[in-house]
Amino acid sequence: MGRERELSRLRTLLRSSRLLTLTGPGGVGKTRLALELAGSVRGARAGRAQWVALDSLREGELLPQALAAALGVRERGGRAGVEALVHALGTRTMLVVLDNCEHLADACAQLAATLLARCPRLRILATSRETLRVPGEVVFRVAELSLTPTGEDHDLAGLLRSEAVRLFLERARTSDATFELGRGEARTVAEICRRLDGLPLAIELAAGRAGSLSLTGILHGLDDQLSLLTDGSRTGPGRHRELGAAIDWSHRLLDPLERVVFRRLSVLGGGFHAEGAAAVCADGEGGGDGAGAGDRVPHDIVGPHDIAPRTDGIGHPDAHHLVRPEQVLRVICALEAKSLIVRVRGDEPRGAARFRQLSAIRAYGMDRLAEAGELHDTWSRALDWLAGQAAGAAASGAFPDTAEGPLIEEQENLAAAVAYAASRADGRHVPLASALARLQYRQEQLTSARALLSGVLERVQDCEDRGAALALAARSACLQDDHAAALDLAREAVAVERAGRHPARLANALDALAAARLCRGEFADAVAVFAECLAVVRTLGRPLDLALCRHHLAWALLQTGRTEEAERLMQECLPELEAGAPANQLTAALHTAGAIRLAQGDLAAAERRFAEVLLKTPAGESFHALYPLEGLAMVAAERGELQRSLRLYAAAAAIRRRIDTEPEAHWWGQVESVVARVKERVHPSGVSAAMAAGRRLRGARLLAYALRGTQVRSVVHGSDHDEIRGRAATIGQPPLTGRESAVAELVAEGMTNQQIASHLGLSKSTVAAHLDRVRDKLGVRSRTQIAVRVAGRPGDPEPGN
Repeated sequence: MGRERELSRLRTLLRSSRLLTLTGPGGVGKTRLALELAGSVRGARAGRAQWVALDSLREGELLPQALAAALGVRERGGRAGVEALVHALGTRTMLVVLDNCEHLADACAQLAATLLARCPRLRILATSRETLRVPGEVVFRVAELSLTPTGEDHDLAGLLRSEAVRLFLERARTSDATFELGRGEARTVAEICRRLDGLPLAIELAAGRAGSLSLTGILHGLDDQLSLLTDGSRTGPGRHRELGAAIDWSHRLLDPLERVVFRRLSVLGGGFHAEGAAAVCADGEGGGDGAGAGDRVPHDIVGPHDIAPRTDGIGHPDAHHLVRPEQVLRVICALEAKSLIVRVRGDEPRGAARFRQLSAIRAYGMDRLAEAGELHDTWSRALDWLAGQAAGAAASGAFPDTAEGPLIEEQENLAAAVAYAASRADGRHVPLASALARLQYRQEQLTSARALLSGVLERVQDCEDRGAALALAARSACLQDDHAAALDLAREAVAVERAGRHPARLANALDALAAARLCRGEFADAVAVFAECLAVVRTLGRPLDLALCRHHLAWALLQTGRTEEAERLMQECLPELEAGAPANQLTAALHTAGAIRLAQGDLAAAERRFAEVLLKTPAGESFHALYPLEGLAMVAAERGELQRSLRLYAAAAAIRRRIDTEPEAHWWGQVESVVARVKERVHPSGVSAAMAAGRRLRGARLLAYALRGTQVRSVVHGSDHDEIRGRAATIGQPPLTGRESAVAELVAEGMTNQQIASHLGLSKSTVAAHLDRVRDKLGVRSRTQIAVRVAGRPGDPEPGN
């Protein structure tokens, strides 16, 4: 709402500066403005925009790892922290948005200075309540929304010239569809916005009460709250007190049950589903909460006023109401309606809505929780719930380190729980830290994972936790090319588990030891260990674990040249994996099957397997797609399709550079050997042209090119097969208009509807309508099918021609 002039000015500043910091008080709209700005420059000369939220990060020394995780930077080849970031960003053109830097100002300043000095095409957009004070920094102070002049009568036209008033009216109509501005109420609206200093968050909270209070009632409510907050910090900015007044007043309007749930939700800083909220907010048997007079919590877990007494009765223990699990969902809906929590937009794989508290509101809730004496009990329930989730994930199979689990959405909450448990020497720290390390391992945030595991190993000596931590630490060391440490850790894991009586844990340790052998190129030893692991897993009666183990052994056998044995194992395990394995494990197995066929000289079968992997990989650039692309490049080389081989190889190599991931050494040696032979058979100018064309292939265009001419009928439905194979499929279809063609082209480039809307200057709904017409005219359903049609339209040249 408003901000058009600010956005225009910021776009100009962003073109001429490499570090642009938006500053201003809390609630002024820095984050929202940065989101709008980043969305408007995405795909432009500023490069791809990456959002990094820092409000939940407490320790500045962890900033490089947090940034690496947000950017998908993986720690390989001995590179970690800042060096991994510098290597990954290199000369890439990118805009990184660092949101909420104020509590990590020194760390952000140091990291920004380092990255800007060593990554010449990087730009940084920061939001902070204070400047970073880095040489070359351009500071843009975000002002409040414009207000109406004081002392004047305001008709509706004059009223709407105020951005603050327009925002209030828009949010009031959202809160109450029947809301209309009555005669003489214009001055009241203007006064409300003026008393809130034009702060967007405060205005939205006040406008949210329009469904239950009159405008005069809203104004009087602010009067009461301003008086209440005169006891606050006299040295703090007045606007901060005004924002606190709006939140405090909204809190007063909650009923007692809503207040209890509201404050308890504040421990879930990473957001929550209804299930998790119920587990954390509902009272246990007996309903008794209360930390006790001696309960003290570290300052980094709660706010600086966590034990300051209140005199208004809000959140006082005598206001405690027993919360039952079945009540929590209703209260969540009520809190969302009152703008005290917001729905998290995005993928919801479990089909359940997810919510969060904005940081300012969460800080207020944390203060109320401490004042109510419920802090420790609420954290304890959160730890119990997260530990239960972690235990369920760990018990799902013999190889928990590689299995997908439900905790990925709770990673931020899990990190906060680990910090809280560590601060109190809580026994739940070990399983929680192990679960967090497992998530970081899957994301290749290996330095952080190994640091957590080192702490776990210092705390535990019993077989169960120690053996699992050692196995995970060994796998993490493998990915960091720390081969000696990996072997030592894996050997100790096996020794620990041999002393126990848990075959599944022994199988996990043996699998880690075999992986360490593979990393060292000791393929015969790896085969022997995998064979022992397979023998152990056979006793468990778990078909999926048995299939996974067979696949691992087949891959090791392939490295030794025993392709017939490897093929037999894959025939045994693939049906089970196709029926029940997570996507990442299935695609890895399909790639192994393709690699075996390639080694046997069965090019058609190898091509089908590699194509199948490509069709099953997640959207976007992912290391899951790299191995099948390289496999198809080798298939093309063996068939004499030299230009195609070079293009696919170059496309895969470009993705590897962009996402900074290293292939397995033995596989990469095979790929490089094949490509070297191809280059010997092609004129140098032809090599350069093909490689350049391959580097330009991305997203759906790359997928369409990689699958072009492959025998994919057996792995896709017939209608999809026609989409991929036939250029002639577009004949007879109604022609696309110019606007429809433009939208389709941007879909093929991988843009979302919101990005397309920003790029073309359209509304998101208009883009959706254009896409519906494109689907109808082309007779397709998915965005990928649209992209394939765009890539295969008559008259399109081959890449590089």
